[in-house]
Amino acid sequence: MNQEALDFDVAVCGAGPVGLALAAFLVRRGLPGPRIVLIDGKALGQAISDPRSIALSWGSVQLLEEVRAWPLPATPIHEIHVSRRGQLGRSLMDRGEHGLPALGYVTRYGQVVDALARACERDGVAVLRPARVESFDEGAEGVNLRLDDGREVRAQVAVQAEGGVFGQQEDKAQRRDYAQTAIIARVTASQPLPHRAFERFTDEGPLALLPQDDGDGHQYALVWCMRPERANAVLALGDEQFLHALGEAFGLRLGRFTAASGRVAFPLGLNAEARASTRTVAIGNAAQTLHPVAGQGLNLGLRDAAVLARALGRGAKPSAIQAFMDERARDRRLTIGLTDAMARAFVGAGPLQPLLGLGLGALDIVKPARMLLAELMMFGRR
Repeated sequence: MNQEALDFDVAVCGAGPVGLALAAFLVRRGLPGPRIVLIDGKALGQAISDPRSIALSWGSVQLLEEVRAWPLPATPIHEIHVSRRGQLGRSLMDRGEHGLPALGYVTRYGQVVDALARACERDGVAVLRPARVESFDEGAEGVNLRLDDGREVRAQVAVQAEGGVFGQQEDKAQRRDYAQTAIIARVTASQPLPHRAFERFTDEGPLALLPQDDGDGHQYALVWCMRPERANAVLALGDEQFLHALGEAFGLRLGRFTAASGRVAFPLGLNAEARASTRTVAIGNAAQTLHPVAGQGLNLGLRDAAVLARALGRGAKPSAIQAFMDERARDRRLTIGLTDAMARAFVGAGPLQPLLGLGLGALDIVKPARMLLAELMMFGRR
């Protein structure tokens, strides 16, 4: 790429799903693909091979359809069963109440990246990878970014879409360490309930099982949150012991757990701040890293991307960034607050836990409240 080509309207730092989606949305809003550049430290093949499971809300699927990145291989969620271990009360959300084919879908991170990367390639979006931004200088007329390979990129607006994981980020204004670790695996159950997802709150944190049967014999993506010291012990268990411990925590709704894939773990925390300057703005995980309860992180980031593209489509200028910040404030605040409350409220064994369990039962009875919660999870604050 020659020096003349390193001048763009919008530079997107981070080519994960949120950064890629932003670039694709920008083209739909009228910016020419070659005037947008994606900068990422990973080779595309490395990102596509990422096997992590992710949950896409129905609202996110609609956004992916808009940029021609859907359909892709995914398992639909028809029902979501929410309960509190050891307490009465549960709630069941069903797609039929909303007249939708699914409440959401479970797929793999790499498959979403692949679909969005192909959409950006069709649109002619410029890509610099592997390359990392070492520094940037914001001036009155634009932003200059220096890459680790010596190249310089100039843009009217720079977007930070590379977030990383909690514990490896610069601290933001709203930060909370939940003192929990998430264990991630894929497991098989002897009596699976097709298309039903589970969110089960325990004394140590939530345990989520998401239906994901893509033909390899595994049937659920597991996100099991617990105290860090216990997580270390659970990670060290043999498969049979691990499956027994999982069964003890989850119960018998799916029969026995009979197989598990390799396990990985990462620390959990809230790290959020609505950061923006005259010509720079952060979206997705770069703006808000959330607890995985209710699976809202990526979905919130995709909504960021859609709204920012709409604002920048009116012109890559400072007023667009402020318009974006104003429009996103309520959805961000509500989703962050709701996720934070859910991550903390059900932890422990105090006297409030029976009331919270009964609250889940009340939610199941009061249909308007249940539908409102489901719609917030699917679409955010509209």
